[in-house]
Amino acid sequence: MAGWLVKQEPAAYSWDRLVEEGRAVWDGVRNAQARNNLAAMKKGDSVLFYHSGDDRAVIGVAKVARTAYPDPTSDDPRWVAVDLVPARKLAHPVTLARIKAHPPLANMALVRQSRLSVMPVTDAEMKAILELAKTSQ
Repeated sequence: MAGWLVKQEPAAYSWDRLVEEGRAVWDGVRNAQARNNLAAMKKGDSVLFYHSGDDRAVIGVAKVARTAYPDPTSDDPRWVAVDLVPARKLAHPVTLARIKAHPPLANMALVRQSRLSVMPVTDAEMKAILELAKTSQ
C-alpha cells in the first residue's frame, strides 16, 4: 500500500495551517474503520491531504511522523491519533470531480466511501493523483 488519505474541512484545519504549524496531531477520529486505518499507518507513510466541504480536492502530501498512540481527546483507549508533517503542496489541487472522471481511480475509497475520513490509497491511486496534480485540467 502506497499510503493514505485524510479528509478535513479547511475551516477546521487546513493544509496552510499544517504548513504553518509544521506538525499536527491527527486526533478526534470517531469512526472504527477510520481509527483502524490510523492505527495501520507507519512512520514515513505518505498521506494525501484532502479538503472536504466546498473545496473537495487533494491539496498536498503529508508524512506520518509518529505512529498511533492514545488519542488525547478521548478517555477511551481504543481511539488513536497519529502525527502528520507537511511534505509538499500539490502544484494543482486534484478535485473530487477529476478523481471521479479518471477511470483508474473509479474504485478508490474516496469514491466508494465518501464519508470515511481516513482511508488507504494504493500505489496506483497515489501515482494517478500525483500525476493529475501536475496539470490544472
